[in-house]
Amino acid sequence: MATTRRADMFTADGKPSDDDPRENGPTLGDERATLVEALRCARLTLEIKCAGLDAEAMARRSVEPSTMSLLGLVRHLAEVERSTFQVMMAGQEAPRLYCSGTDRDGDFDGAVPDPQVVAEAWDAWRAEVDFATRFVAEAASLDVTGDDPLNQHGSGGGAMSLREVLVGMIWEYGRHMGHVDLLRERIDGRVGQ
Repeated sequence: MATTRRADMFTADGKPSDDDPRENGPTLGDERATLVEALRCARLTLEIKCAGLDAEAMARRSVEPSTMSLLGLVRHLAEVERSTFQVMMAGQEAPRLYCSGTDRDGDFDGAVPDPQVVAEAWDAWRAEVDFATRFVAEAASLDVTGDDPLNQHGSGGGAMSLREVLVGMIWEYGRHMGHVDLLRERIDGRVGQ
C-alpha cells in the first residue's frame, strides 16, 4: 500500500477535512471500481481511527468483559484478509497469523500493549491488504471464484465469486468500524466525522 499522509478525521465541525484520503475518489466507476473504492475507504478508516495511539491505547480493552481492542481488530482484519484472499481466492496454503485450533481468538488474546506487537500487526495487515489489492487488480473478472467448503466466508459451503468476496469484505470492515468508533471514543473521547 502506498504511503499516504493521513488526514485528521477528527474535525471540529464533523465535516470531512480537505485532505481526507477517503474523499474525492471515483464516484462514477463501474462495478469493480465501485467495490474496490468502498473497500479502500473502509481500510483507510481503520488506519485513520488508530492514528496517534501508543501501544497501551491500541491494546486497551475498553468495553469489558470483551477482549476486543483496536490492536485486536487490526490483527483480526489481517487474519480475515489472509484467509479470504490468499487462502480462499488464490488457493494458497498460508498459515493463520494469530489464531489456531487451540486459540480461536488469538488475534484478540495476543493483542498486548507492546510496541513491537503493534508494529508487527500493522505490517501483517498492510501485507495482506497489498496482496488482496494486487489479486483484485489482476483478476480477469469479478466472476472468478474461490472455494469455501466450510462456509467460513458466507458462501453456503461452496464456490464464492470475487464480487461476493468484495461485498463481504466491505461488510466485515463496516461492522468493525462501529467497534473502532466506540473503542477510540472510550480511549480519548475522540469521535470521527
